[in-house]
Amino acid sequence: MIQDNKEKIVVHVDADIEELVPGFFQNMREDVKTILDALEKGDYETIRILGHSMKGSGGGYGFDAITNIGHSVEEAAKGKNSEEIKKQVNELSSYLDKVEVVYE
Repeated sequence: MIQDNKEKIVVHVDADIEELVPGFFQNMREDVKTILDALEKGDYETIRILGHSMKGSGGGYGFDAITNIGHSVEEAAKGKNSEEIKKQVNELSSYLDKVEVVYE
C-alpha cells in the first residue's frame, strides 16, 4: 500500500524484510550513479541490464514504483533514449529521497 503525501511517500512492506531494505536502497542509489556514468559513455547495454534488474527486484521488496521506473529505464535504454533515461533516474532519486517505509 502506498500513500503519497507532498513531502514523503509512505510504503508499507513486510516486517520480515526489514533488515534487507536499507541495503536495497543503497544498491538503488549506487545504480543511479552507475546509470549516469554509463549514459555519459553511451553504454546503453549496462543501463538496460540495470533497468531490468530494478524491474525485477522492486516489486519483490514491495516497491512497485521502482519496478515501474526500472521498466521505463530498460525500454529507454533499448531505444537509446538518453532524455527518458535521465528523467527516470531523476524520478528514482526523488523517490528514494521521499520514501518512508512502514514495516508491518
